[in-house]
Amino acid sequence: MPKIVDREARRQEVADAVFRVAARDGLENASLRKVADEAGLAIGSVRHYFTGHGELMTFAMEELARRIEHRVRGHADRILSPGARAGDRRAGMTELLAEFLPLDAARQEEATLWLAFTTAARTRPELRPRLDASHEGMHALLVRVLSEARRAGGLSEDADFDIEALRLAALLDGLTLQAVLRPGDVTPEAMRRVLTRHLDSLRHSG
Repeated sequence: MPKIVDREARRQEVADAVFRVAARDGLENASLRKVADEAGLAIGSVRHYFTGHGELMTFAMEELARRIEHRVRGHADRILSPGARAGDRRAGMTELLAEFLPLDAARQEEATLWLAFTTAARTRPELRPRLDASHEGMHALLVRVLSEARRAGGLSEDADFDIEALRLAALLDGLTLQAVLRPGDVTPEAMRRVLTRHLDSLRHSG
């Protein structure tokens, strides 16, 4: 009998091959041929699951975003639940925001890949919708975190949520970029200190 292949599982396996090639050789070198070789497939098999290189790159970016968002939202649902105690919520919010930072090897690789995709989105319009959706989702989550922070007494009453969410996103993005480019200097400990200092400043601003 012919082997039954789970189409979605195989597409995710090919996306994993994209990630390995991109991490090793750069996203610009993740050609269909290289990705097929990395996945141990014939290039015709890759074309069976993706119509072309553009669809493959779009799917890989969406898969990476899905994995990151799944991890972050799992923390958010637990930390921001109505039953969480105020003290636990304040500490948890710091940990939630730290999930956006490359604090370990797995998140360092995620951050490196995400920066590669976002840079590519500047000149590849098929990637732009995924980038915009991620930015909108992050902004909404940060506004939610800041709203809960004010409720828990960790944010000035007159804070502008939209502005503070943008400022926080810029801080997280900047730390991530610096950590990817200069991992020896911008350490996990340094990133945590900067994030904690920023959150402390929000409590006393206004």
